[in-house]
Amino acid sequence: MDDRQDEFHVEGVTNLAGGQLSAVQAAAGDPAGLETLYQSALATGVAPGFSAAIESAYAVEPGNLLYGAWHYRLLRAPIAEGPATAAAPDGQASERTVWQWRVAIPSSILLGFIFWLLSAPDLTLGAGNIPAFILIAPPLAAAFLIGFLAVGARAHYVRAAVLIAVLVALTVYANVISPLNGVGYTNAALNYQTLAIIHLPVVAWGLVGLSLLGLSFSATGVFAFLTKSIEAIGTAGVFAIAGGIFVVLTVGLFQTLNINLNETVARLLLAGGAGLIPLIAVSAVYDTSVAPERQEFRRGFGKILAVLMQALLALSLIVMLIYVLVIPFNFSQPFIYRETLIIYNVVLIGVMGVLLGATPFAASDLAPTMQRLVRAGIILLAVMVAAVSVYALAAVLYRTAEDALTMNRLTIIGWNVINIAILILLLVRQALGGRANWIASLHDTFRWAASSYLGWALFVLIASPLIF
Repeated sequence: MDDRQDEFHVEGVTNLAGGQLSAVQAAAGDPAGLETLYQSALATGVAPGFSAAIESAYAVEPGNLLYGAWHYRLLRAPIAEGPATAAAPDGQASERTVWQWRVAIPSSILLGFIFWLLSAPDLTLGAGNIPAFILIAPPLAAAFLIGFLAVGARAHYVRAAVLIAVLVALTVYANVISPLNGVGYTNAALNYQTLAIIHLPVVAWGLVGLSLLGLSFSATGVFAFLTKSIEAIGTAGVFAIAGGIFVVLTVGLFQTLNINLNETVARLLLAGGAGLIPLIAVSAVYDTSVAPERQEFRRGFGKILAVLMQALLALSLIVMLIYVLVIPFNFSQPFIYRETLIIYNVVLIGVMGVLLGATPFAASDLAPTMQRLVRAGIILLAVMVAAVSVYALAAVLYRTAEDALTMNRLTIIGWNVINIAILILLLVRQALGGRANWIASLHDTFRWAASSYLGWALFVLIASPLIF
């Protein structure tokens, strides 16, 4: 080992015990130095800190090829760091899997029972007497997920408790104590209740992510969480279809005996069955003992989903191109009809999901030729979606100028502005980052997107009743 390596060895041991990130950044252009820091970290038992420092440095400088190489090296061979992210022996991994299911199954049964209670037809909330199940079920499922992920990982109990308390407070605020609750069947009260039904699940989903990632999250961690979210939703959809078939067969079987199931039993099958799905679906695709970025993305349903989303990318390109071409012939539609404008915004949010789902987790997931095609498709779709988003924003601004700024219009304006900003950021980062860093640039863009979506959903949920 030469003098420079000796220097890095001493500095590595010192800094990795306290400030690992500064040591890693000091060796940003020195492959031998980083390797020495890594070996020092292993020898002194602070290797997980080295891994975290690499991820933080890579998030700040995604164009640094050395950081990128270390990022993917550690991705393939994770550093053991205790129960949250360890690469455990087979016996230990099996024990953790058993523990995870021991937590998931009774928790799912309890959630299903609460869902059944909430589905009582006379249990309503808010100005529109909307069933409490619709308003409370999504945040309740998220609270159970936060608790399940913490207990399954045997870590972050305090963080989970705080986030569950925040979620409960937001749910109570949106459904009980906000300024628009209890004011009768006014348009503002009904509009806010509709917005709460849409935005409270978004906030709940964001808090689940924070329970896993904490406040200092990396681009890779956020992208892993988003990807696993899509995989879990897809798995839940499969379970829901299977459950629906079971319910139909059960009802049909009893009808052959001239027995009609009463309303209580029907709710038990439908609402109670729905409560079984969230935790089981997450447990089927997510290992609670491993950090989000260390999950398995290349096998099973995750692989199928990745192929499906890339196929949807190609179809979305065709549909969006046709749509852009016919806009001039129906240019005034969103300016005149509110329903058309709503459909536009729903479709645009869906296309953002396609952009996320089509993005690979790592370069090794796709062959070089496929990488070029996927990147070109994402860029082209982003350009078209940005153009349509500007068109939709112009329509809602026109309607606002002609009439007045309402709660719904402010919400749509915010979502459009955020989507346009994210798409512009995506295109700029792709242009500046180049082909070599296109995946890391997309991951960082989606990190900003997730933060922006959560922030705006919180604003709509909390500030709308104060403003209007």
